[in-house]
Amino acid sequence: MDGEPGFQEDIGESVSHHQTVAELGEQRLLALLQSYGDPEAIGDDAAVLPIASGHSLVVTTDVLVEDVHFSDRTTPPHSVGWRAAAANLSDLAAMGATGIGITVALSLPPDCPVAWIQQVYQGIKDCLHPYRLSIVGGDVSNSRIRSLAITALGQVSPGHQIRRDCACPGDAIVVTGSHGGSRAGLELLLDTDQSLLLGEAWRSQLIQLHQYPSPRLDCVTCLNRLHQADVLTDLEIHIAGMDSSDGLADAVLQLCRASGTGAVIQGEKIPIPEALHHWQTPQRAMEWALYGGEDFELVLCMPPQAAQHFCAAWPAATIVGFVTVEPSVYVDCSNTAVSTGAEGNLPDLLLTLDRGFQHFKP
Repeated sequence: MDGEPGFQEDIGESVSHHQTVAELGEQRLLALLQSYGDPEAIGDDAAVLPIASGHSLVVTTDVLVEDVHFSDRTTPPHSVGWRAAAANLSDLAAMGATGIGITVALSLPPDCPVAWIQQVYQGIKDCLHPYRLSIVGGDVSNSRIRSLAITALGQVSPGHQIRRDCACPGDAIVVTGSHGGSRAGLELLLDTDQSLLLGEAWRSQLIQLHQYPSPRLDCVTCLNRLHQADVLTDLEIHIAGMDSSDGLADAVLQLCRASGTGAVIQGEKIPIPEALHHWQTPQRAMEWALYGGEDFELVLCMPPQAAQHFCAAWPAATIVGFVTVEPSVYVDCSNTAVSTGAEGNLPDLLLTLDRGFQHFKP
């Protein structure tokens, strides 16, 4: 983290939770933030990190801005940090990469409580811990609103890199977990009266899915083993993929657009949290699963035999459809529980990009 080299004050002993950034000062703030990082990686002016021989460096950056990506109403500071880290780790996983470390650029108003910052950084650290990753640097700046810009560094063997543009007709479409839960959790946080319609266990489950998503960096090792699986040695393995941070529909559409293909999603195969089924109509549950976003699962296209092998190794994974030659992308609802009463099942749902979240959308 940029700052005065060798500033080694044991800041944790001297900071009051009631202090603001202005009262703490820049150098003591930097020392506080460094205490959450890896002391062996944080250099004087830049982090110095090794990369495995024969691997490519993978770099991704996400910016989280107050009142756009988080607010005090829906996101406690520990969750702000966790979600910020998770978004970046999810992008690494979507490239088939393993992690090296992250940097954090923090912008704050002078009256921001130090306690808020400490909880944010603890959330980042807790999210990184299962993957043995650390904060390796960063920066701080004065700002009118709070924001975090996180850069995640990873590495991938060129032969194992996941791309968006290599989906082929006949490929199975696989998701690594359920969809719609994060959007449901957000709804509960925004409208507390809705909580009365759910038991406490289901309510907590959905809010947890929103505030503490699990990035699928833990899937990467499992995916890499596909290239080495004895039963697949005669099969050329290609994996197209991305994460579903902007929604399942968005991910499938982006993959098909990049690959020049279409897709059919089988509605009854989409995994949706049980709690959501007990709260919303099937139509609303399907809408949130497709367009809700921020579930941070991987959406992958691969040969059917490889997909079956992956699902056996990763029990939460589900084959939800297949890639087609025809360019349209739609959900086949003929076998779903989604119905319109006397009118029968819903017709096939044509997926479009304009229904999902997009920055700068009017």
